[in-house]
Amino acid sequence: MPPDATLPMSEARIRAISGPVLHGLARGPFVVGEAIEVGNARLPGEVIRLDGDAFVAQVYEDTTGLKPGDPVRGTSAPLSVALGPGLPGRIYDGLLRRLDGGDAAARPCRGSPSCRRSARQRRLARRGDRRVRGAGPASLCMLPPGVGGTVVDIAPAGEVEADATLAVVRDDSGREHRIAPFHRWPVRRPRPVTQRLPADEPLVTGQRILDTLFPVARGGRAAIPGGFGTGKTVLQETLAKWCHADIIVYVGCGERGNEMAEVLDEFPRLVDPRNGRALMERTVIIANASNMPVAAREASIYTAVTVAEYFRDQGLHVALMADSTSRWAEALREVSGRLGELPGEAGYPAYLGSRLAEFYERAARVESLCGREGSLTIIGAVSPPGGDFSEPVTSHTKRYVGCFWGLDRERAQARFYPAIHPLQSYSVDASRFATWWTAHGNDNWQRQREKLLALLDEQAHLERMARIVGKDALPAGQQLTLIAADLVNEALLRQSAFSPVDRYCSPARQSEMLRLVMRFIALSREALARGMSPDEIASLPVLRRLQRMGEEVGEDAIASFAALWPQLERELAAPGAAVAETGDAR
Repeated sequence: MPPDATLPMSEARIRAISGPVLHGLARGPFVVGEAIEVGNARLPGEVIRLDGDAFVAQVYEDTTGLKPGDPVRGTSAPLSVALGPGLPGRIYDGLLRRLDGGDAAARPCRGSPSCRRSARQRRLARRGDRRVRGAGPASLCMLPPGVGGTVVDIAPAGEVEADATLAVVRDDSGREHRIAPFHRWPVRRPRPVTQRLPADEPLVTGQRILDTLFPVARGGRAAIPGGFGTGKTVLQETLAKWCHADIIVYVGCGERGNEMAEVLDEFPRLVDPRNGRALMERTVIIANASNMPVAAREASIYTAVTVAEYFRDQGLHVALMADSTSRWAEALREVSGRLGELPGEAGYPAYLGSRLAEFYERAARVESLCGREGSLTIIGAVSPPGGDFSEPVTSHTKRYVGCFWGLDRERAQARFYPAIHPLQSYSVDASRFATWWTAHGNDNWQRQREKLLALLDEQAHLERMARIVGKDALPAGQQLTLIAADLVNEALLRQSAFSPVDRYCSPARQSEMLRLVMRFIALSREALARGMSPDEIASLPVLRRLQRMGEEVGEDAIASFAALWPQLERELAAPGAAVAETGDAR
């Protein structure tokens, strides 16, 4: 159904209702996906199944008080949201209705803009200008996809109302289109683009374990699975604050009310490190707690990704944080059960995998209709029961994401942050970024990354042996391997989200730290071969400085890393050896 489809207005009566699932008897044509208004309160809903004159719909609000015989009205349009200026900086529910003191009575399915306010527009076009579809004649206001032509009239600059006409555009067929600050788009339909572009550039997050070992592409997809208390929400808040994105869309989908309250309290107080202003100025929060209507929880994911695509189409880089897709899947399971559908694994519907694919595939780096490059990166948290990564939501998600950042309960309990387990995580996009790292000063990044992963894998094997025979009983070379792996964990992979120095690490700083660690590992092996013991290496002063360099050398003092090189060479290099960086260090 096209976004501007006009359907005949239809009416129906409730035949039966069970929670959010409504069975109705139609008195006119309805269409699957059509938005409806239920009862005298005109509660929003959506048709999800048709069978002759009977249909099934899901209602997006509490259905208490509804009864058989109550009216149901069609809206002649699919479930849509209004997109336009004023979206960032505010908090919405799963249907994009304001929750922060705005007009929450304007229901999206009735055609009212979800943000009732005036906007200041800046004249960016004149009469006679040729505007392509998707271009913007006013600040933060885009032509709807499919609308283009010649500007025949335009409003003067200044304050305008949400439903005012900003411009009139005449297309090639002579039809005139009135352009308002807002336009509507169906939440379940991806917005069109000119073309998809290769995702060959990483989204810099400022977290070393992610950027160095498990990078995600700008326009890619990542999952953060983890049990309760492993730090999913803290990590997503950190990514929202520090990742190199222009717009953040955060959707709390079915999380506990106290967790959502913390997010709603924390985000408005966060400071954007780019300009020192409030982070909320470039953030859209969609909140749908676990005690809110379950059907609205299912729709909130699509609402969030539609809002994100709107900003992507303006040539912006957008990061969408979904917390969590497990609660969204539980909403699918509940509605599916009420529909009497045959359950699949763990009671989830058989179409769980395809629904997850529809959501994650909307992430992309694209050339938008107006010719600008934009991207949408989706980072979804998963809450597997008991931290079991083999459960259906996690296993299906792994099929559609390029990065898997598995959180480990033991690391979290040891106060290791981020608690990402390096042996349970992966990045299929990493091989694409070697050229990008070379352009940013590290031409040996891919080889260094492979060596670090091999070292951490060997550490896990040796620690299992050490628990049986004791660490002191291991050969000297294996003891040195454990010392080197501990250095990698402490100096590179551990990073405090609350440290004013180390909460963000730029690619340049990451490269310098990585070079120093790799040089230490190479020189320590040479020193061991010359007869130095593992205990002597572990007690070197330079090792302590390397472990603390993330806290001691900040972004404004990257050149200070050079002072560690002479000490490193002096304490570990053979007498008379040249102080030079080897290929491993670079």
